[in-house]
Amino acid sequence: MMPKKNLQAAVLLFLFLVLAFPSCREGHLSRGAGLEYWSSNNGGEIQFSQWAVGRWNNAHPDAPIKYQPVPEGQSSEEIILAAVVAKTTPDIYSNIWQGTVEFYSNAGILVALDTLDGFLEFIQQRCSPATIQEITSGDGHIYQMPWKINPFMTIYNKRIFAELGLDTPPQSYSAYLQAAEKFKKDTDGDGYIDQWFGNTSTKLAWYQRLFNFYPLYLAASGGMPLIKDNRANFNNEYAIEAFRFLQELYRKNYFSKQEQSAGQDLFVAEKYATKWTGPWEIQYLERYKREGFEYGFYPMPAPDDHIGPIYTYCDPKSIVIFNTCRNPQLAFEFIKTMADEEGDLQFLQATNQLPRRQGIDTIPGFQAFFAQNPQLQVFAEQAKHVKGVDNCAVLTEVFDIISQEYEACVLYQVKSPEEAIADAERAVNVLLRAR
Repeated sequence: MMPKKNLQAAVLLFLFLVLAFPSCREGHLSRGAGLEYWSSNNGGEIQFSQWAVGRWNNAHPDAPIKYQPVPEGQSSEEIILAAVVAKTTPDIYSNIWQGTVEFYSNAGILVALDTLDGFLEFIQQRCSPATIQEITSGDGHIYQMPWKINPFMTIYNKRIFAELGLDTPPQSYSAYLQAAEKFKKDTDGDGYIDQWFGNTSTKLAWYQRLFNFYPLYLAASGGMPLIKDNRANFNNEYAIEAFRFLQELYRKNYFSKQEQSAGQDLFVAEKYATKWTGPWEIQYLERYKREGFEYGFYPMPAPDDHIGPIYTYCDPKSIVIFNTCRNPQLAFEFIKTMADEEGDLQFLQATNQLPRRQGIDTIPGFQAFFAQNPQLQVFAEQAKHVKGVDNCAVLTEVFDIISQEYEACVLYQVKSPEEAIADAERAVNVLLRAR
């Protein structure tokens, strides 16, 4: 169940939209014979979507697609929820977070894509068996088409690493902590550290744990789920050691507790040596970096005894068809053209985000693009070892519980990692039993 405060906010937003935008009330009645597609309002995705819709409409003038980015609002998630309440959802939406699909499918407002002709053959060609298993809902149906990912990795300043004598990136927890000890400094002599090895958000919003604790947990555990068989699955050495590692980063002042401001980027200013981020950082740095500033990427830190590939969180977004769609089969035929090999290459070129397609780093048609974008090639190789999130209708509440224990253990250090993870496990199991 969605938290009461979130539901209230969504209802208020819906009322605002209905009053402020009368056209929203018309919904499908004003759409004519075609279908409606919404994307995110990211500039690159708007460019790609215009290309995809134009290609379709030129080839199918009798079945046109009407396109618009998701309407502006506090968040796309609230806009979509308001549209669900008003029954004005688009036929196709391409920016749904994987973690909310189970909530929507349980509410009966998504089309089961595996009931459409050709979908299973399409998804089996595009995605790995592990990805298909990950996005299959609890009732056995598939309600989402995995579309794009942005894997989390460690970005580092090459000059700083060279000055620290690091021939290879500090991959293990101990190596990372040792490098952090060498780098932290009070550069102005005022008695306060003002140069840190890294930074990650200290905000307590549930989704912030997707960007620090969760990728570290996946890296340590080899991609284990947080929830399994409707019970918490994370009271283990991997979550405990991830909390301990994060706790140590703050206890010894290796990480700053500052939040980034719009006019300040301490990684670009070389006050941070590392941070955990995704491929969107590449375009930003190429635009704003200083002359001679060099950077690279490597996987998330992992425990000293870790063996095997290092997994990470991939920030997955999917395409869904809402049950207000009058022709789901036609909608799927359009989606297939968006996500064919030509479409995926266009998406790469327009957005610098990765299509969630198996073997993306080895597909011949993509090789020229990656040769011209070697930093993105690193993420394409990481894409072999990524995870999304568990199919759980109350996943945001699960992460909210973990975030509360993160605050107590990692930031304020009033609990041990063992206590914090055990308390989170108990609270999550109470939540899951109450469903």
